[in-house]
Amino acid sequence: MTTPGHGDPPARLPVGGRWGHRQLLGAVGLAGAAVTYELLSRAFFSPLHVPPLTAVVPEAVDLLTGARFWTATGRTLLAAVQGLLIAVVVGILVGFAIGSVPWLLRVTSSTLDFLRPVPSIVLIPVLILVLDVGQITVLLVAVSCFWVVLFQVLYGLREVDQVAVDTARSFRLGRLGRIVHVTWPTVLPYLGTALRLIVSVALALALTGGLVMGAAGLGELIWSSQESGESTGMYALVLLTGGIGVVLDLLARLAERRLLHWHVATRREWAR
Repeated sequence: MTTPGHGDPPARLPVGGRWGHRQLLGAVGLAGAAVTYELLSRAFFSPLHVPPLTAVVPEAVDLLTGARFWTATGRTLLAAVQGLLIAVVVGILVGFAIGSVPWLLRVTSSTLDFLRPVPSIVLIPVLILVLDVGQITVLLVAVSCFWVVLFQVLYGLREVDQVAVDTARSFRLGRLGRIVHVTWPTVLPYLGTALRLIVSVALALALTGGLVMGAAGLGELIWSSQESGESTGMYALVLLTGGIGVVLDLLARLAERRLLHWHVATRREWAR
């Protein structure tokens, strides 16, 4: 039997074992939470207000077979994706424009730190005067996600190795070449982190557009169920929305791993 060398990839069996163990623990935790909710809802609450899980799950299955749920899901995801795309493009452009000019970064840093904590939802009273609710929802998603992308780009630019930049310059690489071969690979892992963060933010704000302003989508569907007293249907929609959030988070993590498979941090995460 040969001994793997220093350059050989790690064995897959231990990684798979650890991954299977984590999945098993996750399933046990999920089952425990479901049983706890079922017992508490039956023991302390009226089914008219807090229906048990055994009533919510069949209702959720019925929703999955209807076109109304999928139409609302598509509208919510469309608003979230549109806001995400705007935030990513604008955040990267503004981040590189500010972060690449030291004096500009110093001038704008205090303003950025002041504006970042302001929740985008406070813009609703102003925007509702000039935009329709669908456009406001997209804009809310874009504004909130923009700050995450912007600051992740700025963090990445701070980590650019100046020695690598000087080396690239000595090889007569132009400004664009240095950005492509030196700066961008350093910033990309930070954008991967931003992607994981903004996916859940985008979904939450797309739902907020329906809950607060009645924008067509899952938020509006949840609100109408609550207003009509269909508590079981409302809980089923909340359950399905949580499942959508989990799926989006998994897709974001998978995309990050695929795009950053060459990065050491991604390899370490796979090895956990």
